[in-house]
Amino acid sequence: MLNASSRMAKLLKPTLASVFFFVASAALRADDKPKDGPAQSTASRIQNRTYDFKDAGKQMEYSLFVPSTYDKTKKTPLIIALHGLGSTPWIMTHYPDFTNLAEKYGYIIAAPMGYNVGGWYGNPPPFHGKTDPANLYELSEKDVMNVLEIVRKEFNVDSDRIYLMGHSMGGGGTFYLASKYPDIWAAAAPIAPAIFRPTSELEKMKHIPVILFQGDKDNLVRVERVRPWAEKMKALKMTSEYVEVPGAGHIDIASKANMAKMFEFFNQHKKGEKKE
Repeated sequence: MLNASSRMAKLLKPTLASVFFFVASAALRADDKPKDGPAQSTASRIQNRTYDFKDAGKQMEYSLFVPSTYDKTKKTPLIIALHGLGSTPWIMTHYPDFTNLAEKYGYIIAAPMGYNVGGWYGNPPPFHGKTDPANLYELSEKDVMNVLEIVRKEFNVDSDRIYLMGHSMGGGGTFYLASKYPDIWAAAAPIAPAIFRPTSELEKMKHIPVILFQGDKDNLVRVERVRPWAEKMKALKMTSEYVEVPGAGHIDIASKANMAKMFEFFNQHKKGEKKE
């Protein structure tokens, strides 16, 4: 019999990369216009940018949203947002109400490419084979950290309020990068995380507040694989919240309601603060 990782690998490999863009584009086509806000959509202000990724020898794209209230004399919170397999930074920043909420609360959002649509942010799945380039996963992780550095240099980012979130592959990347660089993040929000590492990784990031979202009808990232992470966070007495939504699948778990919960969680936490 196939173990849980093998079953997930068998499902993810042929399916996610081929359908995510289509499904996400349809399911995440939110009404970006705030109900009580200005006529112009906040999403229309998302910037598609590139930078010179020297280690990769190419221009690398990323997406950026800056709230209209940004004031260079004031420290501003930042969210690094990691897209899913087969998705893009543009899709990531167009998640339901994402930029509306960032505008409301005054957050910058930066969404790296992670080198390409399947770089896994340095956290390769067990079913990976040869990659092009050979150091794809290293470059994917480096890209995230490059974008973080670029945004911090350009804007007055509050170093105590840098947050990490991601969906699916990006959710797995959120757990991985939070555990590898635990001194950077004020809080993290994995959504339906495709994570293949042991839950003991949480030991490295147990001081980081985490809000974890999962649907119990997710056919791509099974709830049975995510619940142990919630249980481990509880066992480590981490500041954490597990939001399991009955009937939610892999895409609709990233709903307007859950995006609002994520911002509420982030608003409560700064780096170094200890909360009961």
